Amino acid sequence: MRPPRSPAWTRDELLLACVLVAENGWHELRESDPRTQELSGLLRSLPLHGDAAKSVPNFRSVGSVSRKTTDLATNHPAYQGKPTRCGRLDREVIADFISQPSRMANAARAIADGIRSGELRQIPEQPDEVAEDGATGTEGRLLARWTISRERDPKLRQRKIDNVRRLGQPLACEVCDFHFGRFYGAIGEGYIEVHHLLPLHISGPRETRLDDLALLCSNCHRMCHRGRLGESWRTPAALRTEIRKAAG
Repeated sequence: MRPPRSPAWTRDELLLACVLVAENGWHELRESDPRTQELSGLLRSLPLHGDAAKSVPNFRSVGSVSRKTTDLATNHPAYQGKPTRCGRLDREVIADFISQPSRMANAARAIADGIRSGELRQIPEQPDEVAEDGATGTEGRLLARWTISRERDPKLRQRKIDNVRRLGQPLACEVCDFHFGRFYGAIGEGYIEVHHLLPLHISGPRETRLDDLALLCSNCHRMCHRGRLGESWRTPAALRTEIRKAAG
């Protein structure tokens, strides 16, 4: 019986590997490098592949991690030699690190911080953490999971609603002004969704403040999270701009 194969690298894992390659001047990291060994341990602890760390021989071993850094380094456009073979996702992550290095580094840092603190390990998979096409945005699946979990926190949502009511403001969508109560009657009274104005790779894993949240209807909330052209995060203001452009 053939041993199970190691699962394909996810965007989250590539983020964590590529940030080290970028910090290393776009050179590979050897097996003897302490950073390679630390990354191997971190990848084995990510809540992405079930029990693969226990059931798959050499899952994200130091050697396999070193080889992946070679793929990332040799497929950088500035590399002078013959590149190793790599996948489409590898090339996408390399391109993203070249075009937006700070953003990608911050996303990788937020993932690492969330795993080391234990917070990400405690969050179950969320239904919408992967887009309809099976892909995720720049931030990766784990940060999407973390954000969705925070936005669905009923205590946080209620605090935001109570604050808006104290200010005498309507529970209406901040993008399209949709009001669930006016449209649906009694069944819609008091209902609204909340959206984080800043993604985790910008805000960091800090305690959420009420000013960090916006009230949105379900449609606008979905559009703020929908992946498109490498982006997977929009503020209400950005979505209003998209609506105006669509209206001509």
